[in-house]
Amino acid sequence: MDQSEPYRKPALASDLSRRFQAVREATEAVASGLSEEDQCVQSMPDASPAKWHRAHTTWFFEHFVLVPHVPGYRVFDPAFGFLFNSYYDAVGPRHPRPERGLLTRPSAARVTEYRRHVDAALLGAIAGLTPDCATIAEVGLHHEQQHLELLITDILHAFAANPLHPAVIPGWHEPRGTSGGAVFIPGPTGLHGIGHDGTGFCFDNETPAHSTYLHPHAVASRLVLNQDWLDFIQDGGYRTPSLWMSDGWAMARTCGWAAPLHWRQHDGVWFQFGLGGLAPLALDAPVRHIGWYEADAFARWSGARLPTEAEWEVASRDPTIADTTNHVWQWTESAYRPYPGYQAAPGAIGEYNGKFMINQMVLRGGSLATPRCHTRPSYRNFFHPDKRWQFTGLRLAKDL
Repeated sequence: MDQSEPYRKPALASDLSRRFQAVREATEAVASGLSEEDQCVQSMPDASPAKWHRAHTTWFFEHFVLVPHVPGYRVFDPAFGFLFNSYYDAVGPRHPRPERGLLTRPSAARVTEYRRHVDAALLGAIAGLTPDCATIAEVGLHHEQQHLELLITDILHAFAANPLHPAVIPGWHEPRGTSGGAVFIPGPTGLHGIGHDGTGFCFDNETPAHSTYLHPHAVASRLVLNQDWLDFIQDGGYRTPSLWMSDGWAMARTCGWAAPLHWRQHDGVWFQFGLGGLAPLALDAPVRHIGWYEADAFARWSGARLPTEAEWEVASRDPTIADTTNHVWQWTESAYRPYPGYQAAPGAIGEYNGKFMINQMVLRGGSLATPRCHTRPSYRNFFHPDKRWQFTGLRLAKDL
């Protein structure tokens, strides 16, 4: 089996070239509003500097496409392989993740030169790439889209610590979700197919497609909103241990959780720090920046539960289920584990998903920071249950 096989469907060279330029330009458009100092900051070990995201996504194309498949390619800087490898152990040693913010060199301008060097080389070589190599380049496009979302959420986390409340994207208008009362819509029961259907691109963790049994259940017609979460807070949700998993309660006590991340209260009024800066909390917007522990506690407080990822995927095909994407990633009650018959690709590319299938929970959908062409019903996002800095929210489900 070729190492790129699970990722599916290389594109035509002309289409790959067009989309490569679009993805690379989207990253630079976000970075263009950041100063040199902005691009170097790392606000916590889970986050990475904007400059590092720009360089790492470039290294991916250089290391996995240009170096092994384009004869005569000149490596931009041999040291960058150590600085900008993320977690590919098969590739070699790397700079520690928690210390990426110490990389004041290379400069952001030097990273821009690196991106231009790799872009020119790859665009010049696309027409001659083999189908297997084109597939790896396709993985690189979707990989960079993932990092574009991380770039946005990581700089948001850093700016949230700044008392000047700078805007990541000046003039940003918060999207509103579907408001009104939530209705629980009965879902289908019996055997139903989930997983990628083989049309277009997918990551290997979306395969193989398979059937799973759905027990009688219902899924909420809309996402949980900020107003719903305020009710949870005011009813003592963060002070009631019986609502929480033991590890979640310990985390909430240790970290002092009393509201979602990036919420602020001034003189009894709630505000939220978002991409446009600090603004009054929009009660009709989907709640976000909550971890799985909080989502699970809220569901229990509501007399409901989180949907399984299979229930969520099947429900996403129902037009009466609102806001399945473009607002928040939605926590499910499913642990991130391989599908029946899953096999990771051999080599370093196989490290992309398979080795993380433990101790994490699945999210479905897509957020306001997710590129629109990057979402699909079978997409499986995943984080540890305490992580809150992504645009993560929830919808409810019930047993019937």
